[in-house]
Amino acid sequence: MTNMAERFYVDFHILQTLPPSNVNRDDMGSPKTAVYGGVTRARVSSQAWKRAMRCYFKEEALFPPELLGERTKRIVEKVAEKIRELNPGADAEKMAVEALNKGIEKPKKKKGNGTSQKKKPIDIKKPEEGTGVLFFLGDKEAEELAKLIVANESKSQKYKDVLNPDTFTFSAIDIALFGRMVADDPSLNYDAAAQVAHSISTHAVQNEYDYFTAVDDRSPGDNAGAAHLGTVEFNSSTLYRYASVNVGELSAQLGAEAAHTVRGFAEAFMRSMPTGKQNAFANRTLPFMVYVAIRRDQPVNLVGAFENPLRAGESGGYEAASERRFAEYAG
Repeated sequence: MTNMAERFYVDFHILQTLPPSNVNRDDMGSPKTAVYGGVTRARVSSQAWKRAMRCYFKEEALFPPELLGERTKRIVEKVAEKIRELNPGADAEKMAVEALNKGIEKPKKKKGNGTSQKKKPIDIKKPEEGTGVLFFLGDKEAEELAKLIVANESKSQKYKDVLNPDTFTFSAIDIALFGRMVADDPSLNYDAAAQVAHSISTHAVQNEYDYFTAVDDRSPGDNAGAAHLGTVEFNSSTLYRYASVNVGELSAQLGAEAAHTVRGFAEAFMRSMPTGKQNAFANRTLPFMVYVAIRRDQPVNLVGAFENPLRAGESGGYEAASERRFAEYAG
């Protein structure tokens, strides 16, 4: 295992072609794009691919369920489940709310007279609303909170320590990789050990529209009209994808599990796919090139290879040209 003070990064560079698809939409339903090198590129956001990777962790059972976290507003349910395992007859939901309110601090709210009052993050009358914002909670953290409240622990600091990464060594692999941000209580933030870039096409793209109709199966035979009309936007692209894992940071949190985690991260990054409009386009593909670099200086994104957008070669495609351009630039 690497020395914690030593710089040790694993960089992943991937080239992958997507057929007509819309795997990651913007607020208007259009495939996401970005301007790079002066032209419009296809883009798949890092958030979309990280979500796909976390789903892949579970679908392919790369890690035991107890080593994975859940990002949800409904963390009361998660802690209540652990409480019922320890004490089946307990008022688990009420106890879970109490435990979480002790562990998570909201900013102090100013009263009319100028004094401050702590605001509880979870309303005991509306536990189903949870934290109001998504919270990334590991299985082990939920279990430790349940143990404290079942043991009638009254000190709030004990609960805070469980959720604070500086005082509690959690085992949630996906939290260690992708981090946690809690705007209301920054002490619970955890810096991600992995960085994932927005994927962009190695060439310029122009979004297209598919006009489609749906026919009513029970309409009269002499009725040639459609019961529904619509359009869906799409593009096709050869993407450059990049991610990096800080192995030293990961080792500090996960210990010997770090090596297995990097391997699982690699598999998920290579084989996962965001699922937007997947049924409409059947667009799932695998990379045609994967380049892995072990670095001891710093992570390096090699997207500069494609700052000058590729033009389709004589064969009409981008794959071979993208691979040549990348190899030259990496060298």
